[in-house]
Amino acid sequence: MLSKVIGGYCRLLGWLMVASLALMVLMVFGNVVMRYAFNSGLTLSEELSRWLFVWMTFMGAVVALHERAHLGTDALVSRLPRAGQKLCLAASLLLMCWLCWLMFDGALQQVKINWDSTSAVMETSMGYFYASGMVFAVLAAPVLLLNLFRLATNQLSDEELVGIRESEEGDPNDFIPQEKAK
Repeated sequence: MLSKVIGGYCRLLGWLMVASLALMVLMVFGNVVMRYAFNSGLTLSEELSRWLFVWMTFMGAVVALHERAHLGTDALVSRLPRAGQKLCLAASLLLMCWLCWLMFDGALQQVKINWDSTSAVMETSMGYFYASGMVFAVLAAPVLLLNLFRLATNQLSDEELVGIRESEEGDPNDFIPQEKAK
């Protein structure tokens, strides 16, 4: 059940990232055209693009966490026995939960400090800008806790114990011409 909820909000975050990126491209491209063609521009586009980029980065981090797409190294963990892999994964998940708490607490403090400050162009509370860290922590914690639960109940496969995904580049030998590969 929780896995479906997490998958659902990760799909929603994916669509929000697509919309954010499309809006950023339109605003920045439109601003460039307006500056060169009409010697004017939209001042709102620069600030809103920066805000969307920050929010998009945090949303992408949650999706990458769910898909185990963050970069990592498995040089040590992959050589450990299953019990050692489980111990390392448990330690890393607990540390990441603690970091989520630190991120939430720090972002909450920034929201409180900057709530009455407004942005230069949009004149919107800067608290919304810093709330992205809080949203990240709130959305990332269930992903981590679900993985911790799955680890504690032996629902993780051997591949999932390593905690990272192989490179998307594939095997380096795929790029060697056939006559040299032999």
